[in-house]
Amino acid sequence: MQNDWQKAENVLKQGGIAIVPTDTLYGIVGSAFDKKAVERIYKVRGRNKNKPCVVLISSIKDLDKFGIKHSNILQNVRMFLNKKVSVILQVLSDKFKYLHRGKKSLAFRLITPRNKNLFNILQTVGPLIAPSANPEGLEPAKNRKQARVYFGKTVDSYVCSGTKIGKASTIVDYTKTKPKVVRQGSVMIIF
Repeated sequence: MQNDWQKAENVLKQGGIAIVPTDTLYGIVGSAFDKKAVERIYKVRGRNKNKPCVVLISSIKDLDKFGIKHSNILQNVRMFLNKKVSVILQVLSDKFKYLHRGKKSLAFRLITPRNKNLFNILQTVGPLIAPSANPEGLEPAKNRKQARVYFGKTVDSYVCSGTKIGKASTIVDYTKTKPKVVRQGSVMIIF
């Protein structure tokens, strides 16, 4: 399995895409800063082109790379960022339009060292987009075998971590005055 992770890291560094287990489900990942990798994920997944993807980060400081300054709102969202919760924050720069798809916001989820292999890749490669590993409208892949059936050779690398059954992350929107739960997932949040 360690060789799978090393291969995935090498593929991602070279602008490729990979299927890896995340903290919630298997995801199809690529560098958030590589427009070609991002567009390739949208294409192979058949993802709605107007729908932004979740971005995985390994540190709160990664938010600076997207023009998000540390502020009071970050103090409020910090408690969620390491608990299988994706937090939607404003990303106003048109530089990231290929990521936010004109919405001027992105969902971020912090991966901690508890998820050692994924955390290490994030530390080396940087933030990754990570929609679930399934074609639009189908159930997320529960293992590498199912992911291969979905994507075959259109994906450069697959990491096996057994069967992963769970829920997607909970998504909380912090772009308005009051936070709002957009999707209840693996963590129940009520405001």
